[in-house]
Amino acid sequence: MLRLHDVSVGYGSHLALAPVSGAFKAGALTAIVGANGAGKSSLLKAMVGLVPCASGHVDRGSLRAAQVAYLPQQAALDRSFPISVGDLVGMGDWARSGWAGALFPRLRGRIDAALASVGMAGMAGRSIAALSVGQFQRVLFARLCVQDAPVLLLDEPFAAVDEATTRILLDLMLAWGRDGRTVIAVLHDLAMVRAHFPQTLLLAGGPVAWNATTDVLPAAGLPASLALPWDAS
Repeated sequence: MLRLHDVSVGYGSHLALAPVSGAFKAGALTAIVGANGAGKSSLLKAMVGLVPCASGHVDRGSLRAAQVAYLPQQAALDRSFPISVGDLVGMGDWARSGWAGALFPRLRGRIDAALASVGMAGMAGRSIAALSVGQFQRVLFARLCVQDAPVLLLDEPFAAVDEATTRILLDLMLAWGRDGRTVIAVLHDLAMVRAHFPQTLLLAGGPVAWNATTDVLPAAGLPASLALPWDAS
């Protein structure tokens, strides 16, 4: 579904990510790991088309833009925008129904179901500005549910959220995997990666390893030359 052909990313004269080549297995859960500044977010942005590739290209096959869902880091989002929870979740269906889609009873039912799936039932009318960090992340996942894309790119989906929210959202991601969707997530919890993500791409300014998680992140921990400050092994 998604194949990288010598994809590199640069900002001005700074090369944020050296060329990466390989394919994400369709229907697999793949973790992207690496220390801060390793190029993880830059790779996701290149894959979704938010930044140009400095070299190479991303082959999305027959996927349309709306079939690749992207969840950025919360810090990149403006929560002061005056929009309700329900309208934000309904934006996941924008490619199919347009801006007026949230008015349709069909979509309202899907919005309510998506919010219920993340433990936010009955909160469609609340302003997003009134939400906690964990609640807002749940709402963003509900929007992904409404988008119903076969490929999902998630940038640090559990950053700064509480344990209960992490558990709910992880269960949802695992359910997407069981449904045959391709989930690619930037993660920092290596124990979580080892337990739930069969494939791992390790970056350090470029590709270090991309294979089965048991090979990339062995239970004994990373070699000293590749040790990361947050390796919990």
